[in-house]
Amino acid sequence: MPNEINSKSARGKLAGSSVGVAHIVFFVVAAAAPMAAVVGATPPAFAFGNIGVPGAFVLVGLLYLVFSAGFTAMARHVSSAGGFYAYISRGLGRPFGVAGAFLAMVTYLAIQIGVYAQVGVFARAALEPLGIALPWWFWSFLVLVTVLWCGQRHIVFSGRLLGVCMIAELFILALFALGVVLAGGGPDGLTSAGLRPSDVFAPGVGVTLIFVVSAFIGFEATAIFGEEAANPDHAIPRATVAAVTIITVFYAFISWAVVQYYGAGAVASKANESLENFYMGAIGGVLGGWSTVAVNILLLTSLFACLLSFHNTLNRYFYALGRDGLLWAGLSAVHRANSSPHIAGRVQSALVGAILVGFALIGADPYAVVFAWTVAFAGIGILAVQVLVSISILIFFRRQRHGFSALRVVIAPVVAGTALAAAFVQVSRNLPLLTGSESLMVASFPACVILIGLAGILLALHIRRSNPALYDRLDRTFAEATAEA
Repeated sequence: MPNEINSKSARGKLAGSSVGVAHIVFFVVAAAAPMAAVVGATPPAFAFGNIGVPGAFVLVGLLYLVFSAGFTAMARHVSSAGGFYAYISRGLGRPFGVAGAFLAMVTYLAIQIGVYAQVGVFARAALEPLGIALPWWFWSFLVLVTVLWCGQRHIVFSGRLLGVCMIAELFILALFALGVVLAGGGPDGLTSAGLRPSDVFAPGVGVTLIFVVSAFIGFEATAIFGEEAANPDHAIPRATVAAVTIITVFYAFISWAVVQYYGAGAVASKANESLENFYMGAIGGVLGGWSTVAVNILLLTSLFACLLSFHNTLNRYFYALGRDGLLWAGLSAVHRANSSPHIAGRVQSALVGAILVGFALIGADPYAVVFAWTVAFAGIGILAVQVLVSISILIFFRRQRHGFSALRVVIAPVVAGTALAAAFVQVSRNLPLLTGSESLMVASFPACVILIGLAGILLALHIRRSNPALYDRLDRTFAEATAEA
């Protein structure tokens, strides 16, 4: 029987003590795709929201640091490749854990599909002037194969590659921001515009927050590599705080710099004038024409790094669920030489590829439909999972605080969960603006997220009735992961 082949020899183990704090931080920041997020996400935030984008990054960053307080406390009790799946199960029980797993898997599949379409569009645009005219999907599949190959390697290989990509992105954006500062700003000089509370909470704050929250998708990677981390009790908390802090400070600094470059009174009109050239024009104006070429190249490497990070994250979800018997047990197979979940990587790449083929066959616009719709869905999906995690942390520590303060394991999860739930509602209400579509399918995204969660709960309850041995084995997996950590 499929679930009974889930033996140690079939599933193997991931490479323990393989990655340190720096590698994990690279995965998280790479998933945030600094160049792609800055060049792609903040211009519409300025255009359709308000000039308080820098302050919004600080606000959302602080929210995720509050979330991280309980998240990292619980990391000492859950070091499983199942990420949020394991967190939710330990606090809310296995049915909600399966719901969270389903949501997380669909979310990461969705965002990968969108980013593959996006990288195809950008690659086509970059190479067409050179006489290489190929459809977007050709480049998407080329990147897909490359990401799959990298994901089959040892986890350290991906960590180092992501580190190189991330440092290159951060360097040129930081160079731009420092150039603005050294030049004394733009027409208004250097001011606090964009960071002031009155700028953040001006009309349009809800729309601004939609785009800002999306920049933090993927920081779950700090926990999902717990089984492969050296000293996870210390590595996971440090990596989480470091990653969220880097994303917050960096994005706030870069978006503040562009406000200074254009001036508070002109930044929104400049963004509306051309979303594509909003940053390109500013960076070229500060650093010169060479930087435009560099930004175009780094935009592609940023998207590649983002895809590799999410690919590795989803691999470990598939691995964990295969190991637990919720999915095909073959997904828990580990490569003999590289200690990577290579079968999980092949399966999820095949799924992504099949869906991309479907979009290509129906002629869907790769940017306006594939990218916009899937990323919007992923945004509300991950917010729903994070709300469940906040509730799970609160319930887990309600039984016993394990030496942590009430501020960290009671108040912080309540504040984070409430704020994340409000963000879920706000994003759901603004989906037409976020996607540029009034489609009924887009409007149904929140309901789809809820239904996927309910399907996970119902499946777990069905397993409890029909296969108690499988149901009971789930908790043992979590216990083993915690003990081994």
